[in-house]
Amino acid sequence: MATNEVSTRKKISQFFWRSWAIQDSWNYERQMNMGFMYGIAPTIDRCYPNADKDPEQMERKKEAYRRHMAFYNCTPQTSAFVLGLSASMEEELAEDPKAFDPDAINAMKTSLMGPLSGIGDSFFQGTIRVIAFGLGVSLAKQGSFLGPVLAMVISIIPSVLVTWFGAKLGYEGGRDFLEKMQHGDLMDRVMYVCGIVGLMAIGGMVATLIGATAPATFVNGTVKIQKILDGIMPQMISLALAGLMYWLIKKNVKSGWILAICIFGGILLSVLGILA
Repeated sequence: MATNEVSTRKKISQFFWRSWAIQDSWNYERQMNMGFMYGIAPTIDRCYPNADKDPEQMERKKEAYRRHMAFYNCTPQTSAFVLGLSASMEEELAEDPKAFDPDAINAMKTSLMGPLSGIGDSFFQGTIRVIAFGLGVSLAKQGSFLGPVLAMVISIIPSVLVTWFGAKLGYEGGRDFLEKMQHGDLMDRVMYVCGIVGLMAIGGMVATLIGATAPATFVNGTVKIQKILDGIMPQMISLALAGLMYWLIKKNVKSGWILAICIFGGILLSVLGILA
């Protein structure tokens, strides 16, 4: 019991510390995927200790590494929860690969990114930071050296608590949850719900992050193309552009070329008055 407790504490500590580095290898193509891979790599290595001698274990280890190189983007403090939950799922998969669907791991990650980002960004960036630096600036204007100290303390304490207990809840609660999921068709239901939530998150990102519109008008400005398109389906152009980028990725077009197409294509279409 003592050995297991220490082992679990070490794992949680790993999720805690490594989640702080999740943005160190941020990239435009898959954002925090390399940071997430860094956080879960020790778990994967522990799951397949004989990979160097066992070809089957090596192949499963490689598959796990590839799995976690997929797109990932979430608030760093709440990412510890996702790390812990993903680690518990990886351990379950390693113990019984035939009874566990590996696609469930990325489905779970995708479904959690949106809600945890919304909660995390609102809490840490929109609330805690405003309060912390509002009080800090107020003291600093009075000439007190406690201004920056107080700002950092108020910012750090909630981050530490949420990150540590998020990792603990994700890992320990995840194992209990996975044991329940193995009974009946609960896993299939969870996969179905995760798929819906993941599609909703991606759809929301497309609608809010891609701001392309058609500025063209006819009949002295009374007929607006964008209004007609919105009547058919709102954000149709944004969806079409996202579909084009997805098609290019499926055709193995390099991310550098896709960025160049977005930048120069956007400038050209804007100059021609086709998109705004």
